[in-house]
Amino acid sequence: MLEKSFGLLFFLKQSKKNQNGERYIYLRITVDRISKELSTKRLWKTSRWNAAAGRAEGNNQDSKTLNAYLETLYFKALQAKKHLIDTDREVSSEAIKNFLLGIGEKKRMIIEIFHDHNSQVKSLIGKEYTPATLQRYLTTLDHTLCFIRWKYDKEDMDIQLLDYDFISSFSFWLKTVKNCNHNTTLKYLTNFKKIVLICVKNGWLIRNPFLQFKMVKKEVIRSILTVEEIQKISEKIFVTDRLNHVRDIFLFSCYTGLAYIDVKNLGKNQIVNGIDGELWIHTHRQKTNSPTRLPLLPKALQLINKYKTHELCISGKHVLPVLSNQKMNSYLKEIADVCGINKPLTFHIARHTFATTITLGNGVPIETVSKMLGHKSITQTQHYAKILDTKISFDMLALRKKLQ
Repeated sequence: MLEKSFGLLFFLKQSKKNQNGERYIYLRITVDRISKELSTKRLWKTSRWNAAAGRAEGNNQDSKTLNAYLETLYFKALQAKKHLIDTDREVSSEAIKNFLLGIGEKKRMIIEIFHDHNSQVKSLIGKEYTPATLQRYLTTLDHTLCFIRWKYDKEDMDIQLLDYDFISSFSFWLKTVKNCNHNTTLKYLTNFKKIVLICVKNGWLIRNPFLQFKMVKKEVIRSILTVEEIQKISEKIFVTDRLNHVRDIFLFSCYTGLAYIDVKNLGKNQIVNGIDGELWIHTHRQKTNSPTRLPLLPKALQLINKYKTHELCISGKHVLPVLSNQKMNSYLKEIADVCGINKPLTFHIARHTFATTITLGNGVPIETVSKMLGHKSITQTQHYAKILDTKISFDMLALRKKLQ
């Protein structure tokens, strides 16, 4: 229910204990002619007070400091009124005073809310979320708690204390103390922002502290393998079976664009006859649960056939015998060293290589590549895949012929 009249006024109130010409500053909150008074716990001389303006007089530093504090309190009172309206509660002088004093309002704590959110995510794994998503939120929660301990020396904080300085300081802490790069920092802040928005949507937090905070990712030039590098890895005969094994799994990712976890989970029932009568992969990306449909290239099919008789593939339901991600990355580093490739071999690079060298570089339209990667929009694919110099050369050669 909206009030008929509303007023805020700072005034000086006589103190019996103070005989130095100083009085306590009070805030009078008036709603529909009913007033409540709230002490600011600040003393000020009557000779330096403008009663009409309800502010300190003069340009001295102490006057400016006091007036800045009073402006902040004034704004908080207006926020309290807005909060009452937004949450369909009666606007009264008593309610605004209680809000400013924190009376009757249950304190909502950042870490507590984050824990509740993560518990909900955990219960929805397999339905709306993946284990990887939960892990990202758990890591962000851990970083948030460590930051609060570092800056505020507390185990938790009232959400009402969230402001621009908190977000800015959190960003600084992630980049310096945790040594995160710019884009990784933004990922953690994006996860934390979800918790903040939960508070805003529930009416627990009046102002979104992220409003003025810029979150713009830096463009990253992604590494890819060239045709020559892929050939060098393919033709290399390693002295140990484990390196040959890991090399094959990596190449399978290069020829299918599947992420590590999707290669690991690829089941025999997901290799099906496609619309063209050839063998296709029909699966869903674990990261986004989006469908992926792609024809098997001859080299990918050769790798599947190579491991058909592997003991893990015979006894299990999986297409390829994939080691743990940690072991794979360790062996891939060794493979790069042996092959003289000065690039970090990872399954991310394999996926990028499929998007560029294998497909776009051979004239496959970006719309088709986007579908095979399981992207929900071509914009995602454009970020993922950079156009190769060879493709630019091919396109410009066609143009030169037209213009001759």
